[in-house]
Amino acid sequence: MRTPARRSDAMANRTRIVEAARAVLAESDHVHLNEIAKRAGVGQGTLYRHFPNREALLAEVYRHDVEELVTAASALLAEHEPVEALRRWLDRVIYYAEIKRGVLAALEPAAWQELVAHSENPIEGALALLLDAGKAAHTIRADVDAHGVILLIAYLGRLDQNEWESMARPLMNVILDGLRRPDRDRP
Repeated sequence: MRTPARRSDAMANRTRIVEAARAVLAESDHVHLNEIAKRAGVGQGTLYRHFPNREALLAEVYRHDVEELVTAASALLAEHEPVEALRRWLDRVIYYAEIKRGVLAALEPAAWQELVAHSENPIEGALALLLDAGKAAHTIRADVDAHGVILLIAYLGRLDQNEWESMARPLMNVILDGLRRPDRDRP
């Protein structure tokens, strides 16, 4: 049996709800569904039709952000040289990590562990694509791999809310500088 296609207005409502939830998560770890519905310009009933509970909504925000992050890798490589594409992708990782922290803080451990487990391989694959392009262009060190870089990036999660704004980007720049192949080592 086929699932009927969603109406365009229902899809627009769903998109607005997810975007509003993302905005609320960027501001605070405290997620109130009535605030999200208000920001999205929908009623509580509409919100609950799309997302039966807070966990379902937060999981969708997380999945949406992972999908955008993964898709961005190839799009950035199509428009930029590998190091610049990687830099822009890492900027997106900072935003993704901020939202991820809010989602994980608001969910029960079992729920977020499942979400994270399903996102690790796609994100690592996107990063590997960027690193491999840089290695082929001789601008990224040959001795790094996506898994190791993911481990470095994961430490951003240890920053508290007060440190985030001042520390996330400088730390990501240190990671990027460490990934670059020194000019003296380029063929």
